[in-house]
Amino acid sequence: MAKSRDMRITIALECTSCVQNSKSIGISRYTTRKNRRNTPTRLELEKFCPYCYKHTLHKESKR
Repeated sequence: MAKSRDMRITIALECTSCVQNSKSIGISRYTTRKNRRNTPTRLELEKFCPYCYKHTLHKESKR
């Protein structure tokens, strides 16, 4: 049976180069799920940014 507090939570990943670049059109965001018990630290993944037109580092945002 599942506990009341789920171990898997939904997180948002933001492009780090779009956040640093002020003249960008927008900020690339992805949503994904992570296991809170196995990955207690903030998640960092290489994802494609449609605003930068390349693969960049996406970090978990503070939502």
